Amino acid sequence: MLYIVSTPIGNLKDITFRAVEVLKGVDLIACEDTRHTKILLDHYGVQTRTTSFFQHNRFTKGEYLLNLLKEGKNIALVSDAGTPGILDPGYNLINLAIKNNIEVTMIPGPSAFINALVLSGKPSHEFFFAGFLSPRAQARRNQLEKLKEINSTIVFYESCHRILAALEDIKTVFGDKEIAVARELTKKFEELKRGSAKDILEDFKQRKPRGEFVVIL
Repeated sequence: MLYIVSTPIGNLKDITFRAVEVLKGVDLIACEDTRHTKILLDHYGVQTRTTSFFQHNRFTKGEYLLNLLKEGKNIALVSDAGTPGILDPGYNLINLAIKNNIEVTMIPGPSAFINALVLSGKPSHEFFFAGFLSPRAQARRNQLEKLKEINSTIVFYESCHRILAALEDIKTVFGDKEIAVARELTKKFEELKRGSAKDILEDFKQRKPRGEFVVIL
């Protein structure tokens, strides 16, 4: 069985009893970064062996993990934070397991964009998740122009290094429309700001943006 295990996005207490039970019971845990996951495992006394599974080894390591699954081993897949398979190489292993008739199950838990969407107060009965926008300015503006045509709430991730540039482009494309920007969700410095892109941009210009951001339009 391949277990897709959601892990905390910040606060280590945000993990389910079932997730800890599965992590303790499987034969191997496949992690994006074994050092990062070790912090969580040590916190809950999980001594299961780990192996790295990340973007640059996803094909070779995917075959290795598949062979273990075919031998009858149980493997848990975790990402650095949140739900595996969303914007991370976990998708490749999940897809590989399905194609090879390996049983796959999900241990549900945190996801940053769902957390931010609910906290924003924006309509959530219909929404579009856009992942990460392009790091290139023109491509990002083109994406925003296309997203503007979508008649629902839009959610995407942005890094601390590009949030100011992204807010500039949102201001240009969406004007004074109220948006929400969340950062450091579930952590000590959790923050969610609501207002126009212009106002939020001016605020973040006064201090160095830190953490991972979720933007809701």
